[in-house]
Amino acid sequence: MTTAQFDIHPDMVDVIAAKQAVPHSDDPEASRAAWDGYGARLARERPAGMKVHDITIPRPASRGGDIPVRIYRPEGVEWPSPCVVYLHGGAFIKGSLDSGDTVAWSVAEETGLVVVSVDYRLAPRHPFPAGLEDCYAVVNHLGEHGDAFGVQGERLALWGDSAGGNLAAATCLMARDRGGPHITAQALNYPCLTDDPTSDSYRRYAESPGLRTANMDIAWGHYLRMRRPARDPLAAPLKADDLSGLPPAHIHYAEIDPLADDARRYAEKLIAADNEVVLRCARRMIHGFLRARFSGAAAAAEFSHPCRFLRTRLSA
Repeated sequence: MTTAQFDIHPDMVDVIAAKQAVPHSDDPEASRAAWDGYGARLARERPAGMKVHDITIPRPASRGGDIPVRIYRPEGVEWPSPCVVYLHGGAFIKGSLDSGDTVAWSVAEETGLVVVSVDYRLAPRHPFPAGLEDCYAVVNHLGEHGDAFGVQGERLALWGDSAGGNLAAATCLMARDRGGPHITAQALNYPCLTDDPTSDSYRRYAESPGLRTANMDIAWGHYLRMRRPARDPLAAPLKADDLSGLPPAHIHYAEIDPLADDARRYAEKLIAADNEVVLRCARRMIHGFLRARFSGAAAAAEFSHPCRFLRTRLSA
C-alpha cells in the first residue's frame, strides 16, 4: 500500500502501520488470525468498572446453533439500558469479538449505554445471507427478551463498520419488512453497500492505504458467490428500490476510501425517501479511521460524532 500520493491526516499513522503489518493469506483461517492481530495492535485496556461478559443467543430453531455475543456494560449505566448492537468489519470474511473489542467498548464508554457485539458467521464458509440472519436474530432476540440482558428492547440502535455497515443497513431493512423489532437509529461507518465497484471513488482511491478496490472486489465474491451481481437489496442495500420508513441514520465515511461513494449515494437515497440522515466526511482520513481514536484529537473527535448521534436518539 502506498501513502505518498494521498494527503493523509497524521492521526492515521498508527492505523496504516497496523494494516501494513497484516500478512496476506488466501487461507481464510490464517486471514482471520491475522485480522485479530491487526485489532490487537490497536487495542487498549478496557476502562475500570466496565463489565464485560460473553454469552450466546440462540438462532431460530430452523437454523440451529447459537450466536456468540459480547456484552459491555459501562459503570453506573441504568438497568435496563438502551442498547447499541455492534457489527464488526472485516470484508465479510474476517473479524471477531476480539478484533472489534476496542471499538465496541469505546462505543459503550462514549455513549454510556450497553453495547452488544455480534460474532456473526463469515464467508466463504457461510456466504450471504448467513451472517445477516445472525445479526437480525440477535437484534430480534434483544427486542423480545431485552429485560433478561438488562436492555430496553424497544430502544435499540445499530452500529456497523465497513462490512458491518452493510449488515447494519440490511438489518434495518429486514426489521422494517419483517415487522420488527423497532430500531431507533443506525450508525453506518465507511459502509460497503454495493458489489458494483465502478463509481469514481473506487477508481480514485483504488490503491488507498486503508482499503484497496481489488480487495473489496474479492470480498464480495466470497460473500455472494454465485449470487453476484447482487439483486437482493439485503445483500447490497444501495440497490434497494424502497428505502422508506427506515431509522434515522448517521453515515460516516473517510475521504480517502474506495467506499466513499457508497456512503454518499446511500445517504442521498435515504434522504430522497424522506428519512432523517446525518452525513459526515472524515477529511484526509482512511478506511478504518475509527480505530485511530487513541492516535490523536482529530480521530477522537470523529469517533465521538456517531456516539453522540446514537446517544441523543436513544435518550429522546
